Amino acid sequence: MTGENSAVLKLNEALNDAVKSLGVNDVAAEFERPKHEGQGDRAANIAMRLAKTLKANPRDIAQRIADALKSDVITKTEIAGPGFLNVFLSGKFYADSVADILRQGESYGGVNVGKNRRVQVEFVSANPTGPLHIGHGRGAAVGDSVARILKFTGWDVQREYYVNDSGLQITNLGKSTQARYFELLGKSDVPFPENGYKGAYLYDIAREIISIEGDKFLDVPLDDSLEYFKKYAAEKIMAGIRDDLELFCVSFDNFFPEGYLHKNGLVQSAMNELKANGYAYEQDGALWFRTESTIGDDKDRVLIRANGIPTYYASDIAYHRDKFITRNFERVIDVWGADHHGYIARMKAAIKAMGKNPDEFIVLLIQLVNLLRDGKIVTMSTRSGEFITLREVLDEVGVDASRFFFLMRRSDSQLDFDLDLAKKQGNENPVYYVQYAHARISGIIREYINRGGNLDSLSAERIPAEIFDSKDARELADSLSRWPDTVREASEELAPQVLTGYVLNLAGIFHSFYNTNRIIDESDSAIKEGRINLVRAAKIVIASCLGLLGVNAPERM
Repeated sequence: MTGENSAVLKLNEALNDAVKSLGVNDVAAEFERPKHEGQGDRAANIAMRLAKTLKANPRDIAQRIADALKSDVITKTEIAGPGFLNVFLSGKFYADSVADILRQGESYGGVNVGKNRRVQVEFVSANPTGPLHIGHGRGAAVGDSVARILKFTGWDVQREYYVNDSGLQITNLGKSTQARYFELLGKSDVPFPENGYKGAYLYDIAREIISIEGDKFLDVPLDDSLEYFKKYAAEKIMAGIRDDLELFCVSFDNFFPEGYLHKNGLVQSAMNELKANGYAYEQDGALWFRTESTIGDDKDRVLIRANGIPTYYASDIAYHRDKFITRNFERVIDVWGADHHGYIARMKAAIKAMGKNPDEFIVLLIQLVNLLRDGKIVTMSTRSGEFITLREVLDEVGVDASRFFFLMRRSDSQLDFDLDLAKKQGNENPVYYVQYAHARISGIIREYINRGGNLDSLSAERIPAEIFDSKDARELADSLSRWPDTVREASEELAPQVLTGYVLNLAGIFHSFYNTNRIIDESDSAIKEGRINLVRAAKIVIASCLGLLGVNAPERM
């Protein structure tokens, strides 16, 4: 099976064959890694699961399974506790596992979870009212990594950015830019909007407008020139957002403008459908969604205001109807800020009203990021326009460190981003520690070639089992055999942090192996070549994992 580890599959097949020999054909069994040392290399609790079915003592069942277990990689079996089956594996198991990795190469671990189902991942979607800040950066890293993981595991993935180019926020952006324009031209009687954007970037945009248009708007009524200021500022900011995302190695298949929904009547069509199906009703001149009765909301929610202006809820319903119905995505994943938590149930209600399964609408929440410098939180205020932009962080610590740090914790948990640690060129910096493992392996391979070694002549089929007499070699091969299960977990849970945790642990195991085993200087050529193959397999997995995180795997450091 593509992406899987065949040595692991064969071991589990042997266990299932032993279970079937007891007359049980409908129970799947798998070996797991014991939680504590001394409990063998793999363990199974299948005997306890079968006790009721077979009406027998679990320890007796475990012994019967052990007696029926046929595998050339098991050296010993033990029955422990209430009925655990523990097995000890030979070096051949680890040799077979490494050989399988080398045969599959970069496709190793790409388990087919998605089965080519269509999924859309919508992320970032920051309003074009200001540059991306670090919160957007975390959402970009999470969304991009999730999309990479899903694609690697067999999903047909589309990445989308929803551009909020309509509504009150864009109007306030235009008025804010307009006010800065007149301020720079010495006309101080143009009021700055109460909820305007105060960042210094609007002065820069206003200066650009002056350099292009001069003072032509001085004698033009404010309402007549507002559309120009809205359009110019939003497009300028959106261009900057695209540049920042490109620098951050984040790409999109589609940028979907909110204005498209309104211009093409999609909002009204979605509202008509809700009314026809009994999910929406008119009252006091407004259109309401029955959220109180459908999801137990504290009150029904307005879709179309009495003045005829749609709410964001109405636009979002139309947008997600376009995703599920028009474009026929089987699953939709949105990446939102944590402050939108209460909005999830309302959107799921809308998805259900469309006749779609609300469980196929998944929201990943992005919690706040605290930037630390010298151990202290860097204060920020978006209201005053004083915030740390994503570009500033990237310029200071780099793309790789930023992405890795953003992905080290669950996205819905608060993250402390230590700028000083992220810049360190040492093992205490987690991304450096992992990248150095990859670079070190690359150096080993280069030195092997420089000394006359030929990688093409290294046979994956001839890895000496005795190299795994070393505990560190066994642990390294064992960790590599876990890669498919790790990727599967990350894909099913939409959890990039599973990968950062895995690759940090793998890097530590590799460094230990390197420190306790001679590789290039090994006198026994068969052992040397076997260890070269082992580290080549480690390189494949480390590079694959870093690729799914959007982090470079350097050949030299």
